[in-house]
Amino acid sequence: MGGLVEGVPRRSLVSLAALLALLLVFPLFASGYLLAVGFLILYFAYVGQAWNIMMGFAGQLSLGHSLYVGLGAYAAAALYVHFGVSPWIGLGASVAISAAAGGLIGFLAFRFGVAGVYFAILTIAFAEFARIGFDHFTWVRGSSGLFLPVASYAANDLWNLRGSPVMFYYVMLALTVGAFWLCHALLRSRTGYYWLAIRESPEAAQALGVNLFRYKMIAVMLSAAMTSLAGVVFAFYYNNLFPEQIFHISRSIELILGPIIGGIGTLLGPLVGALLITGLAEGMRELMLRLGIDVPGVKQVFYGLCLLVVVVFLPDGVWPPLARALGFERKAKR
Repeated sequence: MGGLVEGVPRRSLVSLAALLALLLVFPLFASGYLLAVGFLILYFAYVGQAWNIMMGFAGQLSLGHSLYVGLGAYAAAALYVHFGVSPWIGLGASVAISAAAGGLIGFLAFRFGVAGVYFAILTIAFAEFARIGFDHFTWVRGSSGLFLPVASYAANDLWNLRGSPVMFYYVMLALTVGAFWLCHALLRSRTGYYWLAIRESPEAAQALGVNLFRYKMIAVMLSAAMTSLAGVVFAFYYNNLFPEQIFHISRSIELILGPIIGGIGTLLGPLVGALLITGLAEGMRELMLRLGIDVPGVKQVFYGLCLLVVVVFLPDGVWPPLARALGFERKAKR
C-alpha cells in the first residue's frame, strides 16, 4: 500500500476515501431518478477511464470506441438469450472479441504507419462497419433489436445480472474503482512510462529503444477489452440493443466527453468530467421538463457549449487546475 500512496498528499487520500464513502451510501438516500443518474455518471467515468488509457496515456486518438461497447454488449447478451450463459462467463467472449477487434485496428494502423487524424478516421470506419453489419445480422435480430428477458426486481441475481438498479449501481461502482486502481498502477509501471514517452514524442521514445508497435498495441487492446465490460453491463441494465443506437458515432462522442472535459491523461479527470457533463445535462433536462419546455437536441447543444468553454478557458480540462487549487497534486521528490 505504501508504494501506491508514496508522495501523495494526505488530503488527497482523505478526499478519495470520503468520495468513495459517499458513493457507497448514495443509494440509501437517492430517489430512483437520482440512482439512474448516478449509474450513468459511473458508467461514463468507467468508459472514459478505459478510453483514457488509449488516448490520455499512449496518445492514440480513437473516435470509434462505441465499437467495443457494442461488441461486448452483443456477445454477452446473445449468449445469454440463446444459450442461457451467464454474462460473467459471456464476458470472456466479449473481452476476446473486442480485444481482437482493437488488435486488428491497431495492427493495420501501426504496421502501415497510419497515425493522427487518419487513425481516428480508421476507428470511426470500423464502428460504422459494425453498425451496418449488425443491422443485417439476423442471429442478433438485426435492426429489429435484441431484447433480454426482464426479470423481477424483487430479488437480485448477480450471477445473471438480473436485479434492481441498486445492484447495477454497485456493480458499476466496483468497475469504476477497479479501473481507477488499475490506471494508477499502470501509470507507475514501466509500461505506463513507455506510454507517456510515446505520447509526448514517438521519435524520441523509439530512439531510446521503446518498441512503439508493441506498447501501442497493448494500449489499444487493453482499452478495447475494458470498454467491452461496460458494454456487458449496459446490455443487461437496459435490456435491449439496437445497432443504430449502440454503434453510432454519437455514442462514441458521449464516451470521450468525460475525460476531455475533466482532463485527458489524469486519473480523476474522467470521473470529474462525467459528473459535470451527465449531472448538469440531466439536471437541465429535468428543469426544462418541469417548466414544460421541450427543445429537441438541447443536450447535444449543451455538450457543445461545455466543450467550447473547456477548449477556450481550460485547455487541460477541469481537474488539473482544480487539483492545484485544492492542493491535491503529488509532492515533488527530491
